Amino acid sequence: MPSNARATSLTRRGLLAAGGALGLGAALAACGSEKAGSDASSGTSEKAGPWKFTDDRGAAVEAKSTPKNIVAFTGMAAALKDFGIEVKGVFGPTTVKDPKTGEVKPDVQAGDLDIAKVKVIGNVWGEFKIEEYLKLNPDVLITDMWEKNDLWYVPAEQKDKILKVAPSVALWASDKSMPFVLQRHVDLAASLGADVKTKKVQDDKARFEAAAERVRQAAKAKKDIKVLIGSGSPDLFYVSTPVRPTDTLYFKELGVNLVTPTALDQGGWFEGLSWENVDKYQADIIMLDNRTSALQPEALKAKPTWAALPAVKAGQVIPRVTEPIYSYAKCAPLLEDLAKALENAKKVS
Repeated sequence: MPSNARATSLTRRGLLAAGGALGLGAALAACGSEKAGSDASSGTSEKAGPWKFTDDRGAAVEAKSTPKNIVAFTGMAAALKDFGIEVKGVFGPTTVKDPKTGEVKPDVQAGDLDIAKVKVIGNVWGEFKIEEYLKLNPDVLITDMWEKNDLWYVPAEQKDKILKVAPSVALWASDKSMPFVLQRHVDLAASLGADVKTKKVQDDKARFEAAAERVRQAAKAKKDIKVLIGSGSPDLFYVSTPVRPTDTLYFKELGVNLVTPTALDQGGWFEGLSWENVDKYQADIIMLDNRTSALQPEALKAKPTWAALPAVKAGQVIPRVTEPIYSYAKCAPLLEDLAKALENAKKVS
């Protein structure tokens, strides 16, 4: 799982109340008969012929026709939207409420999703409203995979029940370089009916490739600039390994001088440092986890040891999109921002 899984796994909440599962067995039993009438109720037309897609588990997922009622992890749904595929429901960080105004806004992981038009069946770790999922009459469930066969944001406690409802598709979000993962999302979107040869998609891909070359050149020119991948929590600062996440693995391939922590957790993702020891690793640039589950720069001002870090004092802290939205449109800016940071960076460590 990703570098701040330690935060989400330690703050599991929003599990379904016991009463919410009442009648679930009957609902599951009825699911098949409901699907028989799904075309008429959804108002969608299907391609002729069967649909088949082999996911990154090696599972050949099949259906009698191309899925239309799609439920997906939020980031996956946002990526599919960029390729022209709309989903009916999402699970994962989708909305956030402004603590001052109470206004509900899209989470950073929602991308360009219209949060008013998708059904949110889970917004936090451990929350997956099965009865709401059933109401969507899903043809397929699609999510990320950070560890082999582990479906991201599908609660382990409910997994068996959830996977009885509809076929599932999982694509790697780790251990593979970003271009590979992007291509797999293109493949999936195309299988679902997206035209991935449009001028926009091709332009977005060209932008991504140009940004990658810009990073390569900047890294070559700034070989002595050390980049640390970090994530803050109230008690610990987590330094992530660059070799497992898809983005940092690609940055490394492009020549970026990334800090590699030496005392990793059991999963091989990160090293947790007390705030007293946050200066263990020297860095000129810090890429800081931008997820709502992690402390952001404003909150980190209260940590004196954070403020004393050379990169922080130099203003060389940039956001890191820890869970990228895997479309060329969303990944190109990540590379552009990194290239700019490298080009402008001063040696401070």
